[in-house]
Amino acid sequence: MNHDEAATVRPLTLAWVSRHLEAGERIVKAVALHGGITAEMRRLTIGTRDGGTRDLVLRTYVDPFYLEHAEGGLYAEAGALTLLTGTGVPAPSLVAVDPTAAQCEFPSLLMTHLAGRTVLDDQEVETRVRLLARQLVAIHALRPVERPRKYVTLTTADTVIVPKGADAAVWSEAIDVIRKPAPPCEGRFLHRDFQPGNVLFDVPPSNPEDARITGVVDWAAASWGPVDLDVAHCSVNLALLHGPAWGMRFAEAYEESRGVLAATASERLYWRVRDALAASEEVRSVSQPWREAGRAELTTRSVEERLDAYVTALMDAPG
Repeated sequence: MNHDEAATVRPLTLAWVSRHLEAGERIVKAVALHGGITAEMRRLTIGTRDGGTRDLVLRTYVDPFYLEHAEGGLYAEAGALTLLTGTGVPAPSLVAVDPTAAQCEFPSLLMTHLAGRTVLDDQEVETRVRLLARQLVAIHALRPVERPRKYVTLTTADTVIVPKGADAAVWSEAIDVIRKPAPPCEGRFLHRDFQPGNVLFDVPPSNPEDARITGVVDWAAASWGPVDLDVAHCSVNLALLHGPAWGMRFAEAYEESRGVLAATASERLYWRVRDALAASEEVRSVSQPWREAGRAELTTRSVEERLDAYVTALMDAPG
């Protein structure tokens, strides 16, 4: 195999992957994929019997912090990828999964590789926002025979981290919003981590406005819950990546794409504030992959400032 150190596939995992290849196929190359937070990701190039190649993607949980949730996440992702087969949502196909590390050194999942790339720069954001909104509406329109697990929100009023220099009164008011019980909702199928880092695009260099989505990845948190939570999560990521105005814009784009949000302004505010406050606990972990992807200006401090501005905009919004 040709690989660098970061891409090395461990022996037991290598044997496990090989058992799930077609007769006459072999792994000829492994490349580490960067940008993920919870797991190691590798693209495996497979030599086929006819002399060609195809690619697979290997997800491996090794970090002790995330290993605790690896089994549940891999079962959820495997179930989601199976459910999505034939739906038109451009998701990978499941090849194999070892949620308990029965055969691999660590819990692992093997899936097909999708064409395209993540796009995190500021050019043509409006075009991508509209595409993201349409794609999310299509995901929420799915009606699986078997519902996935119920959504999870880990943030509480006591775990929010108020950014340095933020208006204490505004943040106190925002924290009070999530002290209330969650609004009742009609559940839908959620990605639960739908954001630009988990969406692949094909962007023609000569005409960026003709961009299209080629894939939606990382279904480990797939669940059943309020569509507002998925919309809120993408909104806060757009706010941190491109500025607070784009976080506010995404909900509008979702409704323009015939997505239906919660009935009242207070219900919509609850979910948007909840996910924004959740981001306060993850600023460092989310900003580092963005810098590694080329957004060097997105320091932890600058992202904190954008989050503060976004929370303020949410609390100042009419209604």
